[in-house]
Amino acid sequence: MRAYARRFGGDEDLWGTVGLLHDFDYERHPALTAEGHTGAGTKYLREQGVDEEILHAILSHASYTGVQPETPMEKALSAVDELTGLITAVTLVRPSKKIAEVELKSVKKKWNQKEFAAGVNREEIAHAAERLGVPLDEHIQVVLDAMKGSAEALGL
Repeated sequence: MRAYARRFGGDEDLWGTVGLLHDFDYERHPALTAEGHTGAGTKYLREQGVDEEILHAILSHASYTGVQPETPMEKALSAVDELTGLITAVTLVRPSKKIAEVELKSVKKKWNQKEFAAGVNREEIAHAAERLGVPLDEHIQVVLDAMKGSAEALGL
C-alpha cells in the first residue's frame, strides 16, 4: 500500500494503516458477509473513533459489502489484497522460503496453475489492477518489489 501511495501521491502512513487494518477482524469473523469480515471490524473501529475514510476503504475491499472502491487508495487496496497472498504462497513453496528469490516469472507461472493457492481469486486481482490503471505484470512487480522491501517484517 505504501508503494502505491508513493506512486499515486497519497499519504503513505494513511495507506499503510489501511493496508494493516483491512483484514484485522478476519480470524475472529471469517464469514464473508456484511455482518462478518469487514462488517464486524469496521463497527469496532468506528466505536474506537477511526476515521470514516479508513472505514470506507476497508469496506470497499470486499465485493459482498456493496461498497465500491472509488479513490486510488481503495482501488489499490482491492488490487493488492489477494495478490499479497499469492506472492506469499509462491515464496513459501520455494526451498529457501525467501521472497528475495521470487521473480515475476515465478508468480506468473503459479498464476496459471489454478490449483495452486486455489483460494486466490485471480480474476479479481486482474480486474482490480485494471481498475487501478496498472497493467497486470507491472502490478505484480510493484507488489513483489514492495514485499521484498519489507521481507524481514513479513518473515519472508
